[in-house]
Amino acid sequence: MKKIILAAIAVMTFSFANAQQTRFGVKGGLNLSNWAGGDVSDTKALVGFHVGGFAEIKIIEKLAIQPELLFSTQGTKFDGGAFLGDFDVKTNYLNIPVLAKYYIVEKFSVEAGPQLGILLSAKSNGEDVKDGFKTVDFGFNLGAGYHFTDNVSVNLRYTIGLSPLADNADIENEGDYYDSAKNSVLALSFAYKF
Repeated sequence: MKKIILAAIAVMTFSFANAQQTRFGVKGGLNLSNWAGGDVSDTKALVGFHVGGFAEIKIIEKLAIQPELLFSTQGTKFDGGAFLGDFDVKTNYLNIPVLAKYYIVEKFSVEAGPQLGILLSAKSNGEDVKDGFKTVDFGFNLGAGYHFTDNVSVNLRYTIGLSPLADNADIENEGDYYDSAKNSVLALSFAYKF
């Protein structure tokens, strides 16, 4: 895990040094998270938040690479029925998305790219359940942003999980992969570029 983080930092540092124009910023907002997958049922979305920083590295006039470092609260709410009642599973991740950002017009951009998530904690009704989850989560982001000014913007992004959440997921074929629980997060962010 440390090697992955160090490699990501090295790539970002090299990119910053060679970029035509780099701007740094902070962002934060709301998450609406759930688990998706064939064997997941009776779940409801859980409201959380994300906060962190980013760098927008202009490659050409309309195209930029945007690496981010975000603390993100995610999870889901289960409907346990009359006997178990509702209960939450809350997970905290350090997410590292790297996005290609294209400005369609001056104030409107679209973005897409992969994301690496590092699990920091997992709790169900206050009890630690981190051992049941994979430490690393992979996802893919699609989003769009509106830039009110050169510094202030709002962004809507959907992250679909690509890797199973369970540490003991028994993946033997395509059906097992598609039936495994994965993260699903819709995020609304407000950002400020310096």
